[in-house]
Amino acid sequence: MVYRPRTRSSKKVSWKTKDFQKKKHPNKRLSKYGNKQVWEEKTVSLQQLFEITLKRLHTLGNQKFGSSPFCEHFDRWLLNVEAVLDEFEAQPDVNIDEQFTKERNQIVTEIKLQLDNRRQQENSLEIQINNVSDAKNRLQQTKKEYVAKALILKNKKIVTVKRLNKELETLKEEQEQIIKIKTGFFRGVTKKEREKREALTMQRYSDKQQELEVTVLDFKEKQKQLREEYENRCIPLLGEVKAFQKCTKEMDDDSSLEERWFACEALSDAINNFLQRKISKPPASS
Repeated sequence: MVYRPRTRSSKKVSWKTKDFQKKKHPNKRLSKYGNKQVWEEKTVSLQQLFEITLKRLHTLGNQKFGSSPFCEHFDRWLLNVEAVLDEFEAQPDVNIDEQFTKERNQIVTEIKLQLDNRRQQENSLEIQINNVSDAKNRLQQTKKEYVAKALILKNKKIVTVKRLNKELETLKEEQEQIIKIKTGFFRGVTKKEREKREALTMQRYSDKQQELEVTVLDFKEKQKQLREEYENRCIPLLGEVKAFQKCTKEMDDDSSLEERWFACEALSDAINNFLQRKISKPPASS
C-alpha cells in the first residue's frame, strides 16, 4: 500500500519530543527482552496500547530539530520511530497481521529514502555556502578593477577634452586676428592672402571642433563598454551570491518536517486500519 500524503494544517506545533524510552506512564512499566523494550501488561487495555502508540507517532511527526545541519538528527529520529513501532508490535495482544507489516515496512522505507535525499541536498547546500566566500572576493575584486579603470578613463577624458578646447581657443584667436586684418588694421597683407588664411583657419577650427565631438563620443563609448564588461563579469558572481542567500535561507528551514509528518500520519493510518480489522475480525472458535 502506498500511502498518500494528506493536506497538513498550517498550525505549527511548538512542543518538543521527549525520549520515548524514558517517558513514563502511570499505567505501564518497562522491561527488556533481548534488544527490544516492551510493555509488560499490567492494567493497560488494547485500546490504550493503540492510543499510546498513536500519541508517540503524532509527537514524532511534529518534532522540530533545533538548528542546521538538520540531517544530523535524521538517524536518531528514525531510530525513535522504529522503536515506537517495535514496542507496539512486541505486545502479546497486538498480533500484527501481514497487511500491517507490509504497509509499515513500505512507509518506513519511503521516509528513509526521502531523508537520504534531504541529507544529500543539505550536504550540497553546505558545499555551496563554503564556496560563496570565493565568489564574494571575486566580486569585490571586480568592483575595484572597474572603479580603477573608470577613474583612469575619466581623467584621460578630462585631459584630452581640455587640450582640444585650448586648441580651439587658439584657433579662435587666429580667426580674430584675420578679422582685424580684414578691417584694415594690418593693411600690408594682400586680400588673397587674407582669404587664404581665413579659409585655412576656419577649416582647422572646424576640424578641431569635429575632433572634439568625436573624442567625447569615443570616451562615452569606452565608458559604456567598460560598464558592460563590468556587468557581464558581475552577473554570474551576483548569481552565486544570490544563490548563497537562498541556500542560507534553506539551511535555516527544516525542509524534512513536512515529509516526517506525512510519514507518521501514514503510520498512524496503518495502525488505525489494523485496529479496525482486529475489532471486526470474528473471535477464533475454541
